[in-house]
Amino acid sequence: MGRNLRTIDWNVTAMGRNLRTIDWDSPFWIFQYLYVYYISMSLEGRTYYMLRSLQLIYYPLLAAVGVPVNLLTIVILYRGKCGLSKCVTRYLVSMAAADLLVVITDLILRQIPIIYRSLFAFLRHFPACNIHAVLLYAVTDCSVWFTVTFTFDRFVAICCQKLKTKYCTEKTADVVLGTVSVLSCLKNIFWYFMFEGPYLLSNTPWFCFGVTGVSTSPAWAVIELLHYILTPCVPFILILVLNALTVRHILVASRARRRLRGLSTGESPRDPEMESRRKSMILLFVISGNFIVLWVVFMLYSINRRLLHMARTSVILHPLVQELGFMLQLLSCCTNTCIYAVTQAKFREQLKNVVRYPFTVIAKLIK
Repeated sequence: MGRNLRTIDWNVTAMGRNLRTIDWDSPFWIFQYLYVYYISMSLEGRTYYMLRSLQLIYYPLLAAVGVPVNLLTIVILYRGKCGLSKCVTRYLVSMAAADLLVVITDLILRQIPIIYRSLFAFLRHFPACNIHAVLLYAVTDCSVWFTVTFTFDRFVAICCQKLKTKYCTEKTADVVLGTVSVLSCLKNIFWYFMFEGPYLLSNTPWFCFGVTGVSTSPAWAVIELLHYILTPCVPFILILVLNALTVRHILVASRARRRLRGLSTGESPRDPEMESRRKSMILLFVISGNFIVLWVVFMLYSINRRLLHMARTSVILHPLVQELGFMLQLLSCCTNTCIYAVTQAKFREQLKNVVRYPFTVIAKLIK
């Protein structure tokens, strides 16, 4: 027994020495923590802390890519030389602008200060977190619902030919996008009263200090649950339904046009109308699919966490799911440019021209 006690005392002492070797004020303390405790960790623990350490590189790199990529997208689309209608261009420019604001308010001003909290400790004394929360959730709602409005516009353009001439216009797009922006701001005002001013700078779903009693209040719980249902649960359902109806209409129309154009006899004349629809369908489905895939983890974790607080579920998801959800959700704000480049030949051409322009100017100055 004496030997066992000495062994326990030695282990406690060794653990204390290990804890003291970790510089908790360093932004890279997590690497030291992994080095010291990696062998004794479970597989879940190793995966979680490795993912957290990856964020130290992932988030700054994503910010460095996300800002210029979305700015380039806005400039290229705004010039109107991509062969897209003015109505579609309006939606895509608005989506890129909303994604840029999400990168700034969420990635740069929330996630990076949290993972490098020792460098951003001054934010604890900067009482603007509740205002920041309103802006962050408002632009996130805009980013999500702009995708829904674009999906609906393409549904009308492909499936509702009578309504197309009235709805699929630049003026209607401006009204729809403006309405969504105003409603998103009004919907998220409640966060101002739900949070306090100082920043929490903690790796939790809330990045601000909550007002006393908010986390356990049934009224606030319902409001927060409705927030996550409206964004992104309802958009998920709407996008899936609209895409299913669009696919059904395109398949029926394609069979009808083949019969009318004599394709059943083995001929294969070029059909510009169907080619145009095919390109619109590819762009629509890739954007919609990208949104659903990259948002689904965040959605499941957010709803599960709120139901857990309301004692409506006993399923406890590992914090690893939350971190993965944040990473994928923010990635969705930087992928649309790649989607346009892959699916739109004229966009690729304009992107090359914009990238080459500075080098062309420098070459002319040298000559």
